[in-house]
Amino acid sequence: IAHQAGLTTAESDWVAVTNPGTIHWSFAELPKADGAVEQEMIASGDITPEQISWMQLGPQRKNVTYLDNMWTRAAIHIFKTHKPNLLLYHTLNTDATHHSYGPASMASYTALAYADKLVGDLVKAVEDTGLRDKTTFFISTDHGFKKVNKYVYPNVVIKKAGLAKALGPTLNTCDAFAMTQGGMAFVYVSDPKRRDELIPRLKEILTTTEGGERVIDGNDGPSLGMPTPSENQGMGDLILYAKAGYAFNNSAAGEAETAPTVNYGGTHGFLNSDPELDGVFIASGRGIKKGVTLERMANLDVAPTIAKLMGLKLPETDGRELTEILVPKD
Repeated sequence: IAHQAGLTTAESDWVAVTNPGTIHWSFAELPKADGAVEQEMIASGDITPEQISWMQLGPQRKNVTYLDNMWTRAAIHIFKTHKPNLLLYHTLNTDATHHSYGPASMASYTALAYADKLVGDLVKAVEDTGLRDKTTFFISTDHGFKKVNKYVYPNVVIKKAGLAKALGPTLNTCDAFAMTQGGMAFVYVSDPKRRDELIPRLKEILTTTEGGERVIDGNDGPSLGMPTPSENQGMGDLILYAKAGYAFNNSAAGEAETAPTVNYGGTHGFLNSDPELDGVFIASGRGIKKGVTLERMANLDVAPTIAKLMGLKLPETDGRELTEILVPKD
């Protein structure tokens, strides 16, 4: 929308976009040495081709602490060099650390402090350009975290019920299967003609599985803000939610339906009504009132609020403009 309005746009590791044609200056999650911004940074001495190679997938890839530092350096370069109207910037270390060590751990606090330091570096860069008074900062996250102690293996449950066969951790033939994502999972019946036959059976065996909190029919997806299977083929025939302390795992290996987690500390994907899944939202700078505290909001409210400050109109939104944090115009 900003690009269509003639404004300039930029991103550094904004993984929701890939070559969209609407970003003027891009330093992607997997940057390329021959990219325009990368070439500028090489010429200015901000980065080397070898450092860019260390950001690619493979054994040479550095850890997320290093990657976050490079994405921040790119965001700073873009802002100082091009002064875009809209800059999207993403760091990864807090997510990776919380998955490995869990929330409220020493490692998680260190990761948050590091992220805070990187954001501070970007704010300092804005100040150095003399544009602090003309700039608005939004700091947000897509989810919180819950501590995880045990895995639930729904594909093992399905296999033991005689509805699938596995070769190691992977199902190779199945009448039904699960796709897991942390605190939730979708279960699919492979043959749509057998849904009426298999869904009641799957509900029965999965409802009694240790660690399961709720089993919801996919046709009830709209109650969760999701489509129905007939509206979107990616929607599960069943939706599973885990109890606190549990997470779903895709593996179909072995006979254990649950087992302790190893080298896994926390996850997300639970119902968004769970307060532990709440995230952070901070807004400051041009157009933002000082000292306002929001009791609760939705991530869907962020984009309309940014658009309002930029004088843009989003065509359709499920969120709202957070007018209570905005300075009224004269």
